[in-house]
Amino acid sequence: MDFGYSQKVLDLQAQLHGFMAALILPNNGRWHREVEAGSYPLDLIDELKAQAKKSGLWNLFLPGLREDEPGTRLTNLEYAPLAEIMGRVPWSAEVFNCSTPDTGNMEILHMFATPQQREQWLKPLLAGDIRSVISITEPDVASSDPTNLRTGIQRDGDHFVVNGRKWFNSGAMHPHARMLIVLGATDVRESTPPHKRQSFVIVPMNTPGFEIVRNTPIMNHRSPEGHCEVVFRNVRVPVDNLLGDEGEGFAIAQARLGPGRIHHCMRTIGQCELALELMRERVLERSAFGKKLADYANVQDEIARSRIEIDQARLLCLQAAWLMDTQGNKAARVEVSAIKIVAAQLQVRVVDRAMQVFGAMGLSDHTPLADLWTWGRALRFIDGPDEVHLRVVARNELKKAKEGLGRNSPFYRHPSKTPPLSIQRKNANKTLV
Repeated sequence: MDFGYSQKVLDLQAQLHGFMAALILPNNGRWHREVEAGSYPLDLIDELKAQAKKSGLWNLFLPGLREDEPGTRLTNLEYAPLAEIMGRVPWSAEVFNCSTPDTGNMEILHMFATPQQREQWLKPLLAGDIRSVISITEPDVASSDPTNLRTGIQRDGDHFVVNGRKWFNSGAMHPHARMLIVLGATDVRESTPPHKRQSFVIVPMNTPGFEIVRNTPIMNHRSPEGHCEVVFRNVRVPVDNLLGDEGEGFAIAQARLGPGRIHHCMRTIGQCELALELMRERVLERSAFGKKLADYANVQDEIARSRIEIDQARLLCLQAAWLMDTQGNKAARVEVSAIKIVAAQLQVRVVDRAMQVFGAMGLSDHTPLADLWTWGRALRFIDGPDEVHLRVVARNELKKAKEGLGRNSPFYRHPSKTPPLSIQRKNANKTLV
């Protein structure tokens, strides 16, 4: 297990840092000004995308790229330090065609799309000509359990008819958004296993019956791309728009969410690094009660804790990425859940510390901290709440305990005080659930 960056990755890091310094950061103010004026800075994004393509910094996230597909084929381990750099300016990921939810949608189209779907949707996504939406979460149910989802996808001859309400459809208001990948129930029979009742269908956004209701704010912040509440009213799409096999929606969702989750974590680590850098600079220039903030022991402790925790999270993220590359996404499921918990909670902590040393300025729009804190808090729900991921990790630990039940008996100082091994095994299913 070697997490040292190869020369290839070091060269790409240097190239990406140079691109950010020369083209992204000088336009950061312009991006925010246009957004604040109520328009999406599409001209700017398209100009920068052309430069990124020309520089070879394109579709860096997809290990399965074919020779005839545009982009730089990188492993998850190679992509991680580059995603960190993009995370420092959240809007920049679109410039390199590495923004959510497109990355996850391209992943599942790559795995499950028919030739027709590849031609119609995957190719323009890989080219950066269109944007896409993933439509899973619903307002009236706990969507972390997909068996709860109420959106119906009913077969009617050569069409599926979609009815339901979804929200937090990220990117639905983007000017280039053209399609949604929608999860709903295609089979409601009680005889069908609960995780075999859902399917994904592709819904073009210009389909009659589809409506964007509103751009749902996150912590009172409205994204210019939208985290939208949407409605499907008798939306008819051809059966050819089914993604994968009918009843395989749950399995497809899991295949999509693994890479999507770890990409969030990679970018989050970059945002935590930025928050720490801002905090370090601030404490060196700000004084209170006759001393620089950097001279106070409690401030030094917060800086040290942040450094240690960021490095810990990075190593855990790289381990999960390495497992995905060497053993497959499914084998890394527990590790991805672990880093998803760690990274989201880390961002809230580190950014909160930085905000505290900035004082009231940290709450304003003078720094990126308020936006970074908001996104960190949202990340504790995005792609599954903390509680679901904790459950994954805990179940894995209890499974290992059941498999090796009793092997730690020799460590007890008074073995006679513990139940005999035979009794422990007999009661295993009762005591460990």
